[in-house]
Amino acid sequence: MGNTPSQFTEEELRDYEDLTYFTRKEILLAHEKFKAISPEKVNHNKNAKLSMNKMMSTSELSCNPFADRICQVFSSSGDASGDCTFEDYLDMMSVFSDQAPKSVKAEHAFRIFDFDGDDMLSKNDLKQVIQRLIGFNNQFTDLDMEQLIQNILEEADLDDDGSLSFAEFEHVIDKSSDFTNSFRIRL
Repeated sequence: MGNTPSQFTEEELRDYEDLTYFTRKEILLAHEKFKAISPEKVNHNKNAKLSMNKMMSTSELSCNPFADRICQVFSSSGDASGDCTFEDYLDMMSVFSDQAPKSVKAEHAFRIFDFDGDDMLSKNDLKQVIQRLIGFNNQFTDLDMEQLIQNILEEADLDDDGSLSFAEFEHVIDKSSDFTNSFRIRL
C-alpha cells in the first residue's frame, strides 16, 4: 500500500481477504506479481486476462509439470484455454499457499489430475500423472507403467471399480504427510 495507489477499492480488498487465505498485504503482493507478468496489459486494466502461455512462464509455474492443467483448472474462462484473470491467479495462489487447508488442496489436486474431467481418476488419468511426474523421456516400459498403475489402484481403489473417486483420492492424501508440503507455491 504505502505511497503506491491500489487499483482496488477497500471493499474489493475485504472481499479478497474473505475469499482467500491471504492478508491484504499478500493480496497486494500477488497483484504486483500478476502485473509483472504483463505490465502493459494489467497496468491499464485490473480485469485483464493473461494467456496460459504467459501464466506458464512465471517462476511459480515454469517448472511445474502440471502448469497447463493448473491454469485450466483455475481459469474462469470455462474452456481449455487456461487464460487467467487476477482473480483466477489469486485463487490459484491462495490454494497453493501454506494457509490453505489440506482438504482444499486435495480437491484442486484431484481436478488437476482428472484430465478428462469425468470426476474420476481413471487408468488413463493416472498414466498421464505418472508420465508428467517422471518425465516423458523416461525409460519406463508399457509393462512397468501398467504395473505401477495397478499397484496404485490396489492400494487406493477401495470399491474395485478400476478408478479413483475423490473420496478414495482424499483417503490416500489423508495418509500422506508429505502432500501439503508438495502442493504449494510461495508468493
